[in-house]
Amino acid sequence: MTFDSFISAQSFFLWAIFVVALVMGAVVNKTNFCTMGAVSDWVNIGDTGRFRAWLFAIAIALLGVTLLEARGLVDVSGAFPPYRGSQFIWAENLLGGFLFGIGMTLASGCGNKCLVRIGGGNLKSILVFGVIAVIAYFMVNPFPGSDQTLFTVLFYDWIRPLAVNLSGSQDLGRLVAGSEHAATARMVIGGVLAVLLLIIVFSSRDFRGSFDNILGGLVVGLAVLAAWYVTSNVQISIDGDHYSLQSYARQWDFLADSSAGKPADTRPLAAQSFTFINPMGQVAGYSAAGFSKAYVTFGVVAVLGVVLGSLLWSLLSRSFRFEWFSSLRDFVNHLVGATLMGFGGVLALGCTIGQGITGISTLALGSFIAFGGIVLGSALTMKVQYYKMVYEADASFAAAVITALVDMHLLPKSLRRLEAV
Repeated sequence: MTFDSFISAQSFFLWAIFVVALVMGAVVNKTNFCTMGAVSDWVNIGDTGRFRAWLFAIAIALLGVTLLEARGLVDVSGAFPPYRGSQFIWAENLLGGFLFGIGMTLASGCGNKCLVRIGGGNLKSILVFGVIAVIAYFMVNPFPGSDQTLFTVLFYDWIRPLAVNLSGSQDLGRLVAGSEHAATARMVIGGVLAVLLLIIVFSSRDFRGSFDNILGGLVVGLAVLAAWYVTSNVQISIDGDHYSLQSYARQWDFLADSSAGKPADTRPLAAQSFTFINPMGQVAGYSAAGFSKAYVTFGVVAVLGVVLGSLLWSLLSRSFRFEWFSSLRDFVNHLVGATLMGFGGVLALGCTIGQGITGISTLALGSFIAFGGIVLGSALTMKVQYYKMVYEADASFAAAVITALVDMHLLPKSLRRLEAV
């Protein structure tokens, strides 16, 4: 995919991602693919169908990236965000994932589901989107007239010192086999993990008989893979030399004839795939910049594509309907949930899609930690909500938390405070 100008290359880059996001939004709506719902089904009723769909998407993306990277067809080492970065921010991955898991449970869905629900007419999700967008934007961009961000003010001084500086990439291949044999190790580890996931997923007869779960997992996994492929292979040819979009933009003053079309930031031009919290912040930045073309990024078109795809399916299936908050408590839950998702998604470097599928496809250690934090935060919140609902005023929050941790086998049974229900 080689073009003779930056404008044509960027246009293809953005339109290709928009189309993939459009398809993903429609299919996620149609199949009810939902990572929060996956945890809910498993925790509350023991149904693993949607969780297996999530694992299926991970397996597809992981296997695809493993094979394509080995052939030099995708480049995930210099990705945006830097999943494989040499700075192992384990505490941020864990805390961010945990906060995000709590938030998505309170707000009725992850970042991707929020966009799908907007396309289906859910007005509550517009509030969730707005809160996430503002927080995500200021987590990485300074306040007006300042050099401080929400991250530097609230988190940097105490959590960044916990990071571990590695001598190289944090992908499992390098960590297990060292730099010299990292590529081979990634092939083996990625292939084995993907096959194991596929075995786990299809060991369920119920899952094998569920067209929607299979379709949802397949399309989401392929969408993540397709984005990796497109963003890794768009190039610009100038006098026989080839440049990626990012390398061209970084040498703009040397290569371009004028400033027309110059992007505001070169980072979003790197190889990448779907994630939805930071892109919501990019949408906020795009809006604040007066919808300048310089601020149109992968993330912006991905967000718009998912919403529009979901809207199209809602109209075709006649499932579109407006929905508003049922009570003040419902409003507060969504507001708190959106806030936690905004902070957590940026801290963790991604959401249930961004880290749970895209990040894991790179075999980055931090992505596995973020995934675990998300599932833990969501499952614990659901357990606590259930005990508070059953026992009402007879159960304190602390008792519900401790009992939930006992149920999840994270504390000994002797500490149980409430009878199991």
